[in-house]
Amino acid sequence: RLSCIRNNVWLACCGVVSAGLAVLSSFGLMLFLEAAICNAELTFSPLAGVGVDDMFIMIASWEQSSKKKEKSNVISLLAETYSEAALSVTITTLTDVLAFFIGTWTAFPSVRAFCLYTGTAFVFCYVYTMTFFGAVLVLNHKREQGNRHWLTCMRVGVDQDQAENSCLYNACCIGSCSRQSSEPEGEHPMSIFFKEYYGPFFTNKWIKLLVVLLYGAYLGGSVYGCTQIREGIDLRNLASDDSYVIPYYDADEKYFSTYGPRVMVVITERVDYWNETVRRGIESCAQNLE
Repeated sequence: RLSCIRNNVWLACCGVVSAGLAVLSSFGLMLFLEAAICNAELTFSPLAGVGVDDMFIMIASWEQSSKKKEKSNVISLLAETYSEAALSVTITTLTDVLAFFIGTWTAFPSVRAFCLYTGTAFVFCYVYTMTFFGAVLVLNHKREQGNRHWLTCMRVGVDQDQAENSCLYNACCIGSCSRQSSEPEGEHPMSIFFKEYYGPFFTNKWIKLLVVLLYGAYLGGSVYGCTQIREGIDLRNLASDDSYVIPYYDADEKYFSTYGPRVMVVITERVDYWNETVRRGIESCAQNLE
């Protein structure tokens, strides 16, 4: 927004901080329980998307509630916001948590650790969204009600003694040259688009029939694709196309794939490798096996 009062930069930053706190809490709990270590960057990537999505839902519900109840107190506004946003946030978080916890059944230890950490982080993300971010919404609302600048939180506005302030001052401290710190804002253009154009377009009976047919084709293609999936990974896909690893795997598959797996001998007892006699015995054993 152009208004220096209604600009919600700090609110958006706190939404990202909420996701970061969830990652820290997840890692703290999992390391306390001595779980396997997972990469924090991998955990933060999906969590940031869901956390920011929940943030947008909360902000949109708060703004809608503010328009409905312009003179209501903060408690009723927050209650109205949670009544509209909490259900969506809960369902999306629950499905994500179930998806990642189901992924802990895999046989791959790295994938299992990633799903465990990320699923736990989603739980903390939900808790912080419902508590920490709700409190930030209230504080931001009080800042707007007090006509305070979004960056410095200092009170701004024009009174009788400041009526001669320049347009540049008003633009920097208020957000417009009109010298009104609390101008009413119209409906968001995105809301107008979905209400006036997108909604009526998809309620047309022919469009609804087309959507059903497209979804049926998508569902059929998805079922066919699931039948073609095989578990495993081609190690060539982990390297760049010009990597020296690609010719190695090609040659290995061409010349050595018919010999089966490699044979390895493991010595389970304690061995004194510093003893020269023991080392010669191990080398002699290896030569006999060859």
